[in-house]
Amino acid sequence: MTSPFPLRRTRRVVAGFAGLVLLASGLTACGAAAAEGGGTRVKGGTITYAHVQEPPCIFGGWIQQAYISRQVLDGLVTEDQDGSVKPWLATSWDVSPDGLTYTFTLKDGVKFTDGTPLDAAAVAYNFDQFENTDLNGTAKVSMEPYYKSAEAIDPTHVAIHLTQPYPQFLTLITQGYFGIESPTALKTRSKEENCEKPIGSGAFTVEKWKKGQEVIFKRNPNYTSWPSTAKHEGPAYVDEIKWKFVPDGVSRYASLTTGQSDVIYEVPTVNWKDAQSRFSNTIRYITPGKPVSFYLNTKAGVFTDKLVRQAFAYGADRKGAVEAGFHGVIPYEGNPSVSQSTPDYNEQAAKAYAYDPDKANQLLDQAGWKKNADGVRTKGGKPLTVKLVYGAGFIFTSEGATVLQALQEQWKKVGFDVKLVPATMAELWGGKYADPSTFDATPSYWTSPSPAILWIVWRPNTEKAPNGNNRSFYNNDQLSKVIQAANTQTDAAKASTLYQQAQQIIQDDAAGVGLYTQNTLIAVANDLKGFWVEKSQGEPIFSDAYFVK
Repeated sequence: MTSPFPLRRTRRVVAGFAGLVLLASGLTACGAAAAEGGGTRVKGGTITYAHVQEPPCIFGGWIQQAYISRQVLDGLVTEDQDGSVKPWLATSWDVSPDGLTYTFTLKDGVKFTDGTPLDAAAVAYNFDQFENTDLNGTAKVSMEPYYKSAEAIDPTHVAIHLTQPYPQFLTLITQGYFGIESPTALKTRSKEENCEKPIGSGAFTVEKWKKGQEVIFKRNPNYTSWPSTAKHEGPAYVDEIKWKFVPDGVSRYASLTTGQSDVIYEVPTVNWKDAQSRFSNTIRYITPGKPVSFYLNTKAGVFTDKLVRQAFAYGADRKGAVEAGFHGVIPYEGNPSVSQSTPDYNEQAAKAYAYDPDKANQLLDQAGWKKNADGVRTKGGKPLTVKLVYGAGFIFTSEGATVLQALQEQWKKVGFDVKLVPATMAELWGGKYADPSTFDATPSYWTSPSPAILWIVWRPNTEKAPNGNNRSFYNNDQLSKVIQAANTQTDAAKASTLYQQAQQIIQDDAAGVGLYTQNTLIAVANDLKGFWVEKSQGEPIFSDAYFVK
C-alpha cells in the first residue's frame, strides 16, 4: 500500500510531560514572535493532519463533516469551555420575553471568500435552507419542530422566529453543522461544486480535494471573523493544512512518531500512554450527546419483549469488555441515551443493568426461552438469534469490533446467538438496514452539546411522522411528552429534572443498552503549538496553531 505521507526528514521528537486535556483546555494567546512554552514562532508552514474517515462531502450532518467544515465555515455563536454561549459572527443577541424570537447583531463588513457579503440576508437564507432543504439534515432535526422562519431586519440584524420557546436553541447552533455558506455559491453552483469546495468566511479555503487521500486547505489572508474563543485575533498563522485520510490506526500513530504528520486524530488506545509520554499536547475529549449504545428493535423480532431486552443488558459484562478492549482509556457508558459529558446527565440511570448472568437467565426463563444442549435458547422452535448490525471502520474501529466480539461470547453463555454483521457506511446510511425486519440491534452514537438530543433520537417513529433516527422504533407517548416539556421549559432546574426523567424511562424499559462514550483522542507534535478542540463537539481548531523552532 502506498504511504499517504510524502518522504521527508524525520522530526526529532522531544519527550514532554504527559498532558491529558479533558474537554479541550484553553491555550495561552501568543505575542508577535513569542511561542507557547518557549521558542520562536515560525512564520507560515504546512500542518499535516492525519484523520480517519473521509466524508462524502466537506459539509453536512455527520460529525466527521462538522470537523472539516469548521475550517471553512463560521457560525453565529460558539461554545466556551464552561458551556456558555459566546459571540462569533454575532456580536450579541436578544431573546424576546416570550422566548419565540432571537435577534442577532452581526459583525459588520464580513465577506465570504467569493467576495459577497455575509450579512443578515445571508444568515436568514442559510437557516431557511437548513429547515426546508437537504443542505444539512442534522441542523434541520436540531431545530425541529421549533423553527419557524428567519428574517433579515437590516444588514446587521437577523431575527430567528420559533414556534415555541426552545432554550436549547443557542447551544445547539454552536455546532459546526450551522456554519454559514455563501448564498450566491449555493444558488449558482452545482451541488457537487458546493460539496467539494463550500464557500464560507472561515480561516481557510478548500484548495483541492484529492478523493481517497486528502483535502488541502489554504489560509484565508482576509479572515476577519474569528470567534471570541479564538486564541489570537487575525488570519491563521500557517499557510496550509493537509487533511489526510488514514484509516489504519497503526499507520496514523507511526506518522506522528516519525514526523510525517503534526496532529493525529483517534490515537489507538493501545498507544495512548506512549503518546502522553512523548507529546506535550494530548487531548482526550469525551463527546456529549448519545453515546455509542445499542438500539434494540422493539417493533419486530426477539426484542419486542422487554424481558428479553433486559436479559440482553444483564447478560454481558459490557463494562469489563470496554475497559479491556480500549485499555482503560475510553470510559464505559451505562446510560444508553445520553453521554456523561452531556448537560443534565442522569448518573443514576447509568448504573442500571450491571453484569448479572443469573438475572439474565432468570429473565429469559420467565420469557419462555428454553435452554438447549447447544447453549442457544429456543422458543416455539425458533432460536434466540440476534442480528447485530454495526458500522465497520467508521463507527467501530478494529478495537471497537474486538469489544463486540468479546460481548458476543458472553451473550452466548446465557443463550443468545448473536450474529455480528459488519456494514459499510453506504449500507448503513443508504437504507439497507432501515426496515425493522433487517436487524435486531445496532450500535451508534450522535454528538450534541445539549440534552435535546433525546428528542432527535427518541421521538416517536410513526408512519405519519417518521423518525429514522429512532432506530429502536420505540414509541412511548409518556417519553415524548416528557422530552417536549423539557425542551420548552424555561426554568433550567425544572428542565434538568425532566431530561433526567426521560433518560430513566428509556433505561427502565431497556429500549437501548449502553456501551461506551464516543471519544476524541488527539496527539500533537511538540513543535506545533496553539492547537485546540472546541467545546460543542470536539472540532479541531487549526487557525490558532503555529510551528516553533
